[in-house]
Amino acid sequence: MKVVSIEGTLRPDFGKTATRQIRTQGLVPAVIYGGKEVIHFSAPLLAFRSLVYTPDFQIAEITVNGKTYRTIMKDLQFDVITDTLSHVDFLELVEDKRVVATLPIKFIGQPIGVKEGGRLEIKLKALNVRTYPKHLKESIDLNIENLQLLANVRVQDVVVENMEVLNSPRIPIATVVTTRALRQAETEAAAAAKGAKGAKKK
Repeated sequence: MKVVSIEGTLRPDFGKTATRQIRTQGLVPAVIYGGKEVIHFSAPLLAFRSLVYTPDFQIAEITVNGKTYRTIMKDLQFDVITDTLSHVDFLELVEDKRVVATLPIKFIGQPIGVKEGGRLEIKLKALNVRTYPKHLKESIDLNIENLQLLANVRVQDVVVENMEVLNSPRIPIATVVTTRALRQAETEAAAAAKGAKGAKKK
């Protein structure tokens, strides 16, 4: 499991003026909740970069006033004008409490349908799961080798040990669709077969 370490400073004041001042200093206000106490802190914008600008699921170990909190990122806010990160919410991981997390899907293998000329379309890149912190992992492996042309793999087809998948079961995750070249080849093959059949009758 990838871990990002962040050094934060406790925020004594949460007012709008104080928050604005924090941001003008190149800092981002943030909060940690879910544990015994709610921690309001700030950290440099660069400290969040490897955590925010990636599709990977990562653990954030945040140290504030000498105490380290093991967390996962839950929410982000960006400035509507500058698109700069303006606030981050973190959930503290408590071993005996289940958490809801979004884990990316790692697709394994080349589908049969693709080998036959189809094209793989990814409909869903991550799944929402509920589990205990000790069972969290970087991704959910999904083998799609047996996915045939015009077939789907759906959420209900995914079985993850020690996790409850929260997405609607019928939502498609991936499908193999036919391509223009494949349709043309099928049309030409059908026409050739029809022509050959007609020639035999003569």
